Amino acid sequence: MIAYIARRLVLMVVTIFGIMLISFAIVQLAPGGPVETMLARLSGTDVGISGRLGGSGDLGAAQGAGDAYRGSQGMDAQLIEKLKKQYGFDRPAHERFIKMIADYARFDFGKSLFGDESVIALIRQKLPVSMSLGLWILLLSYAISIPLGIRKAVKDGSRFDIWTSMVITIGYALPGFLVAVVLLIVFAGGSFYQIFPPQGLWSENWNELSLIGKIGDYFWHLALPITAMVLAAFANLTLLTKNSFLEEIGKQYVLTARMKGLTERQVLYGHVFRNAMLLVIAGFPAAFIHAFFTGSLLIEVTFNLDGLGLLSYNSIIGRDYTIVFGSLYIFSLIGLFVNLVSDLIFTMIDPRIDFESREV
Repeated sequence: MIAYIARRLVLMVVTIFGIMLISFAIVQLAPGGPVETMLARLSGTDVGISGRLGGSGDLGAAQGAGDAYRGSQGMDAQLIEKLKKQYGFDRPAHERFIKMIADYARFDFGKSLFGDESVIALIRQKLPVSMSLGLWILLLSYAISIPLGIRKAVKDGSRFDIWTSMVITIGYALPGFLVAVVLLIVFAGGSFYQIFPPQGLWSENWNELSLIGKIGDYFWHLALPITAMVLAAFANLTLLTKNSFLEEIGKQYVLTARMKGLTERQVLYGHVFRNAMLLVIAGFPAAFIHAFFTGSLLIEVTFNLDGLGLLSYNSIIGRDYTIVFGSLYIFSLIGLFVNLVSDLIFTMIDPRIDFESREV
Protein backbone atom coordinates (compact mmCIF):
# COMPACT_ATOMS: atom_id res chain seq x y z
CA MET A 1 0.00 0.00 0.00
CA ILE A 2 2.84 2.42 0.78
CA ALA A 3 4.36 1.82 -2.66
CA TYR A 4 0.98 2.46 -4.29
CA ILE A 5 0.49 5.71 -2.36
CA ALA A 6 4.00 6.83 -3.33
CA ARG A 7 3.28 6.16 -7.01
CA ARG A 8 0.01 8.04 -6.80
CA LEU A 9 1.70 11.04 -5.17
CA VAL A 10 4.27 11.14 -7.97
CA LEU A 11 1.46 10.92 -10.52
CA MET A 12 -0.34 13.76 -8.74
CA VAL A 13 2.70 16.00 -9.17
CA VAL A 14 2.87 15.18 -12.89
CA THR A 15 -0.89 15.71 -13.28
CA ILE A 16 -0.84 19.08 -11.52
CA PHE A 17 2.07 20.18 -13.68
CA GLY A 18 0.19 19.13 -16.82
CA ILE A 19 -3.00 20.91 -15.77
CA MET A 20 -1.17 24.15 -15.05
CA LEU A 21 0.91 23.93 -18.24
CA ILE A 22 -2.10 23.37 -20.49
CA SER A 23 -4.12 26.10 -18.75
CA PHE A 24 -1.21 28.54 -18.95
CA ALA A 25 -0.72 27.78 -22.65
CA ILE A 26 -4.43 28.33 -23.39
CA VAL A 27 -4.35 31.69 -21.64
CA GLN A 28 -1.54 32.78 -23.96
CA LEU A 29 -4.06 32.64 -26.81
CA ALA A 30 -6.87 34.40 -24.93
CA PRO A 31 -7.55 38.01 -25.95
CA GLY A 32 -7.23 40.75 -23.36
CA GLY A 33 -5.47 40.57 -20.05
CA PRO A 34 -4.65 42.42 -16.82
CA VAL A 35 -2.64 45.17 -18.53
CA GLU A 36 -5.42 45.93 -21.00
CA THR A 37 -7.99 45.80 -18.20
CA MET A 38 -6.03 48.28 -16.12
CA LEU A 39 -5.55 50.58 -19.14
CA ALA A 40 -9.30 50.51 -19.70
CA ARG A 41 -9.90 51.42 -16.07
CA LEU A 42 -7.38 54.25 -16.19
CA SER A 43 -8.94 55.60 -19.38
CA GLY A 44 -12.41 55.40 -17.82
CA THR A 45 -13.72 52.59 -20.02
CA ASP A 46 -13.81 49.26 -18.24
CA VAL A 47 -14.33 46.82 -21.10
CA GLY A 48 -16.11 43.52 -20.78
CA ILE A 49 -15.58 40.31 -22.69
CA SER A 50 -17.09 41.64 -25.91
CA GLY A 51 -14.81 44.66 -25.74
CA ARG A 52 -11.72 42.54 -25.28
CA LEU A 53 -12.28 40.14 -28.15
CA GLY A 54 -10.21 42.22 -30.52
CA GLY A 55 -7.50 42.92 -27.95
CA SER A 56 -4.07 41.43 -27.72
CA GLY A 57 -3.09 38.75 -25.27
CA ASP A 58 -1.16 40.13 -22.32
CA LEU A 59 0.07 36.70 -21.34
CA GLY A 60 1.47 35.95 -24.76
CA ALA A 61 4.87 36.94 -25.98
CA ALA A 62 6.05 40.38 -24.89
CA GLN A 63 4.69 42.95 -27.29
CA GLY A 64 7.07 44.80 -29.49
CA ALA A 65 7.36 48.56 -29.86
CA GLY A 66 4.97 48.55 -32.81
CA ASP A 67 2.24 46.57 -31.02
CA ALA A 68 0.03 48.63 -28.76
CA TYR A 69 -2.76 47.48 -26.51
CA ARG A 70 -6.19 48.23 -27.91
CA GLY A 71 -7.01 50.30 -24.86
CA SER A 72 -3.70 52.17 -24.87
CA GLN A 73 -4.49 54.93 -27.35
CA GLY A 74 -3.49 58.22 -25.79
CA MET A 75 -1.82 56.50 -22.83
CA ASP A 76 1.77 57.18 -21.88
CA ALA A 77 4.09 54.47 -23.28
CA GLN A 78 6.10 54.54 -20.06
CA LEU A 79 2.92 53.85 -18.08
CA ILE A 80 2.19 50.85 -20.28
CA GLU A 81 5.68 49.46 -19.75
CA LYS A 82 5.39 50.11 -16.04
CA LEU A 83 2.13 48.15 -15.89
CA LYS A 84 3.64 45.29 -17.87
CA LYS A 85 6.57 45.16 -15.47
CA GLN A 86 4.29 45.42 -12.43
CA TYR A 87 2.26 42.41 -13.58
CA GLY A 88 5.35 40.50 -14.74
CA PHE A 89 4.44 40.54 -18.42
CA ASP A 90 7.75 42.09 -19.44
CA ARG A 91 9.32 38.63 -19.19
CA PRO A 92 8.98 35.67 -21.59
CA ALA A 93 6.11 33.27 -21.03
CA HIS A 94 8.30 30.33 -20.02
CA GLU A 95 9.97 32.40 -17.28
CA ARG A 96 6.59 33.43 -15.88
CA PHE A 97 5.38 29.83 -15.90
CA ILE A 98 8.50 28.51 -14.13
CA LYS A 99 8.23 31.22 -11.47
CA MET A 100 4.51 30.49 -10.99
CA ILE A 101 5.13 26.75 -10.51
CA ALA A 102 8.03 27.41 -8.11
CA ASP A 103 5.85 29.74 -6.04
CA TYR A 104 2.90 27.34 -6.05
CA ALA A 105 5.14 24.49 -4.91
CA ARG A 106 5.74 26.58 -1.75
CA PHE A 107 1.99 27.42 -1.62
CA ASP A 108 2.78 31.05 -2.34
CA PHE A 109 -0.10 32.23 -4.54
CA GLY A 110 0.62 35.93 -4.40
CA LYS A 111 -1.94 38.73 -4.33
CA SER A 112 -4.82 39.74 -6.55
CA LEU A 113 -3.64 41.79 -9.52
CA PHE A 114 -6.26 44.44 -8.88
CA GLY A 115 -6.40 44.40 -5.10
CA ASP A 116 -4.19 44.15 -2.06
CA GLU A 117 -5.62 40.87 -0.74
CA SER A 118 -3.75 37.60 -1.08
CA VAL A 119 -5.27 34.78 -3.11
CA ILE A 120 -5.36 32.52 -0.03
CA ALA A 121 -7.18 35.20 1.98
CA LEU A 122 -9.77 35.64 -0.78
CA ILE A 123 -10.36 31.89 -1.08
CA ARG A 124 -10.62 31.57 2.71
CA GLN A 125 -13.11 34.43 2.72
CA LYS A 126 -15.33 32.88 0.03
CA LEU A 127 -14.97 29.25 1.12
CA PRO A 128 -17.72 29.20 3.81
CA VAL A 129 -20.44 30.02 1.26
CA SER A 130 -19.34 27.27 -1.13
CA MET A 131 -18.91 24.81 1.74
CA SER A 132 -22.39 25.64 2.96
CA LEU A 133 -23.84 24.86 -0.47
CA GLY A 134 -21.67 21.80 -1.03
CA LEU A 135 -22.37 20.15 2.33
CA TRP A 136 -26.14 20.47 1.96
CA ILE A 137 -26.02 19.21 -1.62
CA LEU A 138 -24.02 16.14 -0.62
CA LEU A 139 -26.18 15.38 2.40
CA LEU A 140 -29.47 15.79 0.57
CA SER A 141 -28.41 13.99 -2.60
CA TYR A 142 -27.08 10.97 -0.66
CA ALA A 143 -30.04 10.95 1.75
CA ILE A 144 -32.48 10.88 -1.17
CA SER A 145 -30.56 8.89 -3.77
CA ILE A 146 -29.36 5.86 -1.82
CA PRO A 147 -32.76 4.82 -0.37
CA LEU A 148 -34.47 5.65 -3.68
CA GLY A 149 -31.87 3.71 -5.69
CA ILE A 150 -32.23 0.67 -3.43
CA ARG A 151 -36.02 0.84 -3.70
CA LYS A 152 -35.84 1.07 -7.49
CA ALA A 153 -33.51 -1.94 -7.62
CA VAL A 154 -35.85 -4.03 -5.46
CA LYS A 155 -38.90 -2.89 -7.48
CA ASP A 156 -37.13 -3.08 -10.84
CA GLY A 157 -39.64 -2.98 -13.70
CA SER A 158 -42.57 -1.98 -11.48
CA ARG A 159 -44.77 1.09 -11.95
CA PHE A 160 -42.85 2.82 -9.14
CA ASP A 161 -39.57 2.19 -10.97
CA ILE A 162 -40.93 3.48 -14.28
CA TRP A 163 -42.40 6.71 -12.90
CA THR A 164 -39.38 7.56 -10.78
CA SER A 165 -37.13 6.84 -13.76
CA MET A 166 -39.05 9.43 -15.77
CA VAL A 167 -38.51 12.03 -13.04
CA ILE A 168 -34.82 11.11 -12.76
CA THR A 169 -34.32 11.30 -16.53
CA ILE A 170 -35.81 14.79 -16.61
CA GLY A 171 -33.63 15.86 -13.67
CA TYR A 172 -30.55 14.40 -15.34
CA ALA A 173 -31.25 16.15 -18.64
CA LEU A 174 -31.89 19.61 -17.20
CA PRO A 175 -28.78 21.72 -16.49
CA GLY A 176 -28.64 23.09 -12.97
CA PHE A 177 -28.35 26.70 -14.08
CA LEU A 178 -31.46 26.34 -16.30
CA VAL A 179 -33.42 25.00 -13.35
CA ALA A 180 -32.08 27.94 -11.32
CA VAL A 181 -33.35 30.45 -13.86
CA VAL A 182 -36.79 28.79 -13.97
CA LEU A 183 -36.98 28.79 -10.17
CA LEU A 184 -36.08 32.48 -10.09
CA ILE A 185 -38.75 33.32 -12.64
CA VAL A 186 -41.46 31.28 -10.93
CA PHE A 187 -40.73 31.62 -7.20
CA ALA A 188 -38.48 34.67 -6.75
CA GLY A 189 -40.56 37.47 -8.18
CA GLY A 190 -39.61 37.01 -11.81
CA SER A 191 -43.06 36.69 -13.36
CA PHE A 192 -45.21 34.67 -10.96
CA TYR A 193 -44.65 34.39 -7.21
CA GLN A 194 -42.47 36.25 -4.71
CA ILE A 195 -41.91 33.45 -2.20
CA PHE A 196 -38.13 33.16 -1.97
CA PRO A 197 -35.38 35.82 -2.15
CA PRO A 198 -33.67 36.06 -5.55
CA GLN A 199 -30.09 36.39 -4.25
CA GLY A 200 -27.76 36.21 -1.28
CA LEU A 201 -27.60 33.93 1.77
CA TRP A 202 -29.16 36.25 4.33
CA SER A 203 -31.43 39.24 4.61
CA GLU A 204 -30.34 42.81 5.27
CA ASN A 205 -31.69 42.64 8.83
CA TRP A 206 -29.74 39.44 9.61
CA ASN A 207 -28.00 40.91 12.67
CA GLU A 208 -31.33 41.97 14.16
CA LEU A 209 -32.86 38.47 13.98
CA SER A 210 -33.00 35.95 16.82
CA LEU A 211 -31.12 32.66 16.56
CA ILE A 212 -34.23 30.86 15.31
CA GLY A 213 -34.88 33.71 12.92
CA LYS A 214 -31.33 33.53 11.54
CA ILE A 215 -31.63 29.77 10.95
CA GLY A 216 -34.98 30.21 9.21
CA ASP A 217 -33.64 33.09 7.11
CA TYR A 218 -30.59 31.02 6.12
CA PHE A 219 -32.66 28.08 4.87
CA TRP A 220 -35.13 30.45 3.21
CA HIS A 221 -32.31 31.85 1.08
CA LEU A 222 -30.82 28.38 0.45
CA ALA A 223 -34.05 26.79 -0.80
CA LEU A 224 -33.80 27.71 -4.49
CA PRO A 225 -30.01 27.26 -4.99
CA ILE A 226 -30.02 23.89 -3.24
CA THR A 227 -33.05 22.69 -5.22
CA ALA A 228 -31.37 23.65 -8.50
CA MET A 229 -28.13 21.87 -7.65
CA VAL A 230 -29.58 18.76 -6.00
CA LEU A 231 -31.65 17.71 -9.03
CA ALA A 232 -28.70 16.77 -11.24
CA ALA A 233 -26.65 15.30 -8.39
CA PHE A 234 -29.53 13.20 -7.08
CA ALA A 235 -30.28 11.82 -10.57
CA ASN A 236 -26.73 10.59 -11.16
CA LEU A 237 -26.38 9.02 -7.72
CA THR A 238 -29.78 7.33 -7.83
CA LEU A 239 -29.03 5.59 -11.13
CA LEU A 240 -25.60 4.56 -9.87
CA THR A 241 -27.07 3.10 -6.69
CA LYS A 242 -29.82 1.23 -8.54
CA ASN A 243 -27.46 -0.30 -11.11
CA SER A 244 -24.97 -1.31 -8.41
CA PHE A 245 -27.64 -3.11 -6.39
CA LEU A 246 -29.15 -4.76 -9.47
CA GLU A 247 -25.76 -6.18 -10.42
CA GLU A 248 -25.19 -7.58 -6.94
CA ILE A 249 -28.72 -8.96 -6.50
CA GLY A 250 -28.24 -11.22 -9.53
CA LYS A 251 -25.07 -12.87 -8.20
CA GLN A 252 -24.79 -16.41 -6.86
CA TYR A 253 -24.05 -15.49 -3.24
CA VAL A 254 -27.44 -13.72 -3.03
CA LEU A 255 -29.25 -16.85 -4.23
CA THR A 256 -27.31 -18.89 -1.69
CA ALA A 257 -28.25 -16.51 1.13
CA ARG A 258 -31.92 -16.75 0.17
CA MET A 259 -31.75 -20.55 0.08
CA LYS A 260 -30.43 -20.47 3.65
CA GLY A 261 -33.72 -18.91 4.72
CA LEU A 262 -32.57 -15.31 5.25
CA THR A 263 -35.19 -12.61 4.87
CA GLU A 264 -35.02 -10.17 1.99
CA ARG A 265 -34.00 -7.40 4.38
CA GLN A 266 -31.17 -9.54 5.78
CA VAL A 267 -30.00 -10.41 2.28
CA LEU A 268 -30.24 -6.85 1.07
CA TYR A 269 -28.57 -5.05 3.96
CA GLY A 270 -26.44 -7.86 5.35
CA HIS A 271 -24.86 -9.03 2.09
CA VAL A 272 -25.74 -6.91 -0.95
CA PHE A 273 -25.37 -3.47 0.62
CA ARG A 274 -21.67 -3.77 1.43
CA ASN A 275 -20.66 -4.86 -2.06
CA ALA A 276 -23.03 -2.58 -3.95
CA MET A 277 -21.90 0.52 -2.05
CA LEU A 278 -18.37 0.18 -3.44
CA LEU A 279 -19.44 1.76 -6.73
CA VAL A 280 -21.34 4.47 -4.88
CA ILE A 281 -18.21 5.29 -2.88
CA ALA A 282 -16.25 5.33 -6.12
CA GLY A 283 -18.53 8.11 -7.32
CA PHE A 284 -18.02 10.18 -4.17
CA PRO A 285 -14.95 12.13 -5.39
CA ALA A 286 -16.78 13.28 -8.50
CA ALA A 287 -19.85 14.22 -6.42
CA PHE A 288 -17.63 16.04 -3.91
CA ILE A 289 -15.82 18.09 -6.53
CA HIS A 290 -19.06 18.84 -8.39
CA ALA A 291 -20.85 19.96 -5.24
CA PHE A 292 -18.09 22.14 -3.84
CA PHE A 293 -16.51 23.61 -6.95
CA THR A 294 -17.74 22.75 -10.45
CA GLY A 295 -21.49 22.74 -9.99
CA SER A 296 -21.56 25.81 -7.76
CA LEU A 297 -20.06 28.21 -10.31
CA LEU A 298 -23.14 29.00 -12.39
CA ILE A 299 -25.48 28.64 -9.42
CA GLU A 300 -23.49 31.17 -7.38
CA VAL A 301 -23.46 33.54 -10.33
CA THR A 302 -27.20 33.11 -10.93
CA PHE A 303 -28.15 33.70 -7.28
CA ASN A 304 -25.31 36.15 -6.60
CA LEU A 305 -23.87 34.00 -3.81
CA ASP A 306 -20.48 35.29 -2.73
CA GLY A 307 -18.59 31.99 -2.87
CA LEU A 308 -15.72 30.39 -4.76
CA GLY A 309 -17.75 29.99 -7.94
CA LEU A 310 -18.59 33.68 -8.14
CA LEU A 311 -15.00 34.56 -7.22
CA SER A 312 -13.67 32.40 -10.08
CA TYR A 313 -16.19 33.83 -12.53
CA ASN A 314 -15.38 37.45 -11.63
CA SER A 315 -11.65 36.67 -11.78
CA ILE A 316 -11.93 35.24 -15.29
CA ILE A 317 -14.06 38.14 -16.48
CA GLY A 318 -11.73 40.67 -14.85
CA ARG A 319 -8.57 38.87 -16.06
CA ASP A 320 -7.23 38.54 -12.51
CA TYR A 321 -4.97 35.64 -13.40
CA THR A 322 -3.34 35.20 -9.99
CA ILE A 323 -6.75 34.24 -8.58
CA VAL A 324 -7.63 32.14 -11.64
CA PHE A 325 -4.44 30.05 -11.56
CA GLY A 326 -4.21 29.96 -7.78
CA SER A 327 -7.75 28.62 -7.37
CA LEU A 328 -7.23 26.17 -10.26
CA TYR A 329 -4.10 24.79 -8.58
CA ILE A 330 -5.78 24.43 -5.18
CA PHE A 331 -8.96 22.83 -6.51
CA SER A 332 -7.04 20.40 -8.73
CA LEU A 333 -4.87 19.39 -5.80
CA ILE A 334 -7.94 18.82 -3.62
CA GLY A 335 -9.59 16.74 -6.35
CA LEU A 336 -6.55 14.49 -6.75
CA PHE A 337 -6.25 13.97 -2.99
CA VAL A 338 -9.94 13.12 -2.72
CA ASN A 339 -9.52 10.46 -5.41
CA LEU A 340 -6.61 8.96 -3.50
CA VAL A 341 -8.59 8.94 -0.25
CA SER A 342 -11.48 7.25 -2.07
CA ASP A 343 -9.18 4.42 -3.19
CA LEU A 344 -7.92 3.97 0.35
CA ILE A 345 -11.51 3.80 1.64
CA PHE A 346 -12.06 0.91 -0.79
CA THR A 347 -9.54 -1.20 1.09
CA MET A 348 -11.23 -0.45 4.41
CA ILE A 349 -14.63 -1.57 3.10
CA ASP A 350 -13.40 -4.57 1.12
CA PRO A 351 -10.00 -6.00 2.15
CA ARG A 352 -10.03 -8.16 -1.00
CA ILE A 353 -9.05 -5.09 -3.03
CA ASP A 354 -5.27 -4.98 -3.31
CA PHE A 355 -3.79 -1.85 -4.83
CA GLU A 356 -0.25 -3.12 -4.45
CA SER A 357 -0.78 -5.53 -7.35
CA ARG A 358 -2.25 -2.80 -9.58
CA GLU A 359 -0.55 -0.42 -11.90
CA VAL A 360 -1.39 3.24 -11.28
